[in-house]
Amino acid sequence: MKVFVTGGTGFVGNEIIRQLIDAGHEVTALVRPGSEKKLAVRDGVTFHRGDATLPESLEGALSGCDAVIHLVGIIREFPAKGITFKRLHFEATRNIVKAAEAQEVKRYLQMSANGTRADAVAPYHRTKWQGEETVRNSILDWTIFRPSLIFGARDQFVNMLAAMIRRYPVMPVIGDGRYRMTPVAVEDVAKGFVSALEKKESIGQIYHCGGPESFTYNEILDLVGRALGKNRVGKLHHPVFFMKPVVALLESLPQFPITSSQLTMLLEGNECDPSEWATTFGIEPTPFFEGITRYLPT
Repeated sequence: MKVFVTGGTGFVGNEIIRQLIDAGHEVTALVRPGSEKKLAVRDGVTFHRGDATLPESLEGALSGCDAVIHLVGIIREFPAKGITFKRLHFEATRNIVKAAEAQEVKRYLQMSANGTRADAVAPYHRTKWQGEETVRNSILDWTIFRPSLIFGARDQFVNMLAAMIRRYPVMPVIGDGRYRMTPVAVEDVAKGFVSALEKKESIGQIYHCGGPESFTYNEILDLVGRALGKNRVGKLHHPVFFMKPVVALLESLPQFPITSSQLTMLLEGNECDPSEWATTFGIEPTPFFEGITRYLPT
């Protein structure tokens, strides 16, 4: 099968392309000029230079493809650079859907996020919902995936926590740290996408992707600490009412680790029931601690 992939240079995209190639598929990756260097696997990959936010760059790009995997997304906005949730989650999705319809590519897989819904408080989730609605209202044979927190060797979240735990005697925690998440391995998320290409029963379905266990944020910190060989991770809890204005004040600084939108989503939690996803695609979700010990050096 010939598969057109957007967002292939990212954390999840690299793993999906690797598994696509291993499964014998041909891949055409949408890349901005120069970004193809970020692909870990290039053999068997054809590059189409363009941008999902620029519809004119997609003309003819999907011609001859059997399926589209759309992964473009961001976790943080930089409005001054034109990097916004609306542009990347909604407008880019609209452009790819229109291109797929016009170029007669029926099979379409969409990366969304757990927590996505019409009445979401966070703009991240609201724009993901708008993207989903575009997909659902299309003529395509679509499948939507909504992962919880994704972990793996190139992830940002777990590696950031590990770096902080190594550096600081105590970890700052906003609120009580009891908000929960269901971490899922990037390899398992990718397997779902690749398997879905040829599973007709997944057409028109939405799948929540998660690991076998849910943890509080406090427990996540302790597990990352254990993976690093630490018996205990000290925690300093900060009241939410105090941290919200601090985050709002500092979030415009690129080096500041969290934004107001991310704080909203963190406190909301990120739990899901992955059973339907795991059963449909024959996935035995990787336990979080087992997974992170593979790439966090002690």
